[in-house]
Amino acid sequence: MVRRRGSVFTHDGPVRTCIGCRARTSYAELLRVVAVDGTVIPDTRRRLPGRGAWLHPDPQCLRNAEKRRAFPRALRARGALDVEGVREHVERFGKTVAGSPRDRHEARKQVDPS
Repeated sequence: MVRRRGSVFTHDGPVRTCIGCRARTSYAELLRVVAVDGTVIPDTRRRLPGRGAWLHPDPQCLRNAEKRRAFPRALRARGALDVEGVREHVERFGKTVAGSPRDRHEARKQVDPS
């Protein structure tokens, strides 16, 4: 469930802001990205060291973040960053955040429909 700007939000855990659409939502619905050697990479397990930024795994949010030049600002990096790895991840997995608790829950529902 993605809550866009202006909607009422009630949360049950940590809340993060998408750097693409600036909507605040649960961290489980967002993809964490980090900068490594001038390249932005997806951190699907949310364990990589360093400053991270959060993004909806949605091509529109990715385009907005690139257009607003949000990656260098959010990650506090100098100069332009290569976001090709994030683009490939978003295109491959669509709106599903790989490694998120929601994925495990959905997989369990498919195996055990009870």
